Amino acid sequence: MNIWGAALTLFVSTFMGESSHPGVAVAITKGDQVIAVQGYGHDSTGAPITENSKMAIASVSKSFTALAVRQLADAGKLDLDAPVFDSRVTPRQLLNHTSGISDRTLPEKSLPQPNTAAEAAERAREVLREAVPDGQFRYTNTNYHLAARLVELASGEDFNAYLKKHVFEPLGMRDTVAIDVAPRDLPPDFRRGYGYAYGFSVSLTEPHRFLTGSDGIISTAADMAKWLAAQPKLAPQDGMGWKADSKGQLRHGGIWFTGTAGQLLTSSGHGIAVMSNSGISLGNEGTYALENGIADVLDGRTPPEVGSYRLIIDLVLAALTLLSVALGVRALRRPRRFHKAWQTLRFVPLGVLVAAPTLLGALYGGGRDMTFYQLMHYSLPLVVWLGVSSVLNVSVAVVRWRR
Repeated sequence: MNIWGAALTLFVSTFMGESSHPGVAVAITKGDQVIAVQGYGHDSTGAPITENSKMAIASVSKSFTALAVRQLADAGKLDLDAPVFDSRVTPRQLLNHTSGISDRTLPEKSLPQPNTAAEAAERAREVLREAVPDGQFRYTNTNYHLAARLVELASGEDFNAYLKKHVFEPLGMRDTVAIDVAPRDLPPDFRRGYGYAYGFSVSLTEPHRFLTGSDGIISTAADMAKWLAAQPKLAPQDGMGWKADSKGQLRHGGIWFTGTAGQLLTSSGHGIAVMSNSGISLGNEGTYALENGIADVLDGRTPPEVGSYRLIIDLVLAALTLLSVALGVRALRRPRRFHKAWQTLRFVPLGVLVAAPTLLGALYGGGRDMTFYQLMHYSLPLVVWLGVSSVLNVSVAVVRWRR
């Protein structure tokens, strides 16, 4: 820690300032040894983030689910390559997202949310039966909801209880819990994360979502250090809750609407886990840059300059909102007559607003699902611009039609 501690603190602090992350927790290992655990910044109550602050690890949870499935496969209680749930899909295909299921075939956030893994499996029953595994990677939380249900069926235990007994406790992760539904099941000492709008970080409650198996683990930097230190013995694999990057390093990111996280196993033998209490938004799609920069510091390299487009994007959206107001008011004050057919174009902003969750999911998330309420967490300035533009354009169209 003494060799690179100052450089690490400088990099993380710079990243937080430039990218508007109020609080970050970091865990670092070398092989099976914990070499650094540190908190930076503050939580939503103003208290300092420490190594024991409970934070969401989001989809980093998937590597824990994959481990549970592997444990049961090693014990002979399930076959990774045998079809399950009366379908053509195998556990291995669920874990590496090649099941044929996607957010387009089952919009997991837009549909009514289940409360248990059993309910999630029932919700997916028809889609699962029709799924055709074709080897194509399609990321969806549904795969891991189903994997959690497989753990329950193979072990005879509740999924979250299984993780506690067979993963958390053996690794000494005493402050780590797995939950089913946010925000209902969040621990009482969990502090809300942040959304972001117009240059301000605002404390928000995570939207109602089902999380079992996919992104429901709440942990601490101290506990994540124990998890990373165990990886040499656990032998993580690409496609089994981890993903190989362009350098061949294993990693997995995680995003909530009020927090982001990531883990990375570097080629030099370091393990890095980071948790931030700033949620996904336009310009903040995860913690990859933070993990990579920390890896550079550990390996004696100078990390790239830290930058973020969050503020720039929001300022552009604010300018577009003001422009829409100016043009709309001008049009209302001078309601010239136009051919009625042209007025239908004024409904385009309203159409874009209605379709925005689907459009953003297709453009930025590879077809990921999102509700309109979640879109407001993702980018309130975008919703405000489209909303203001829609109201003013529809008003102008109505006035001109009447005239």
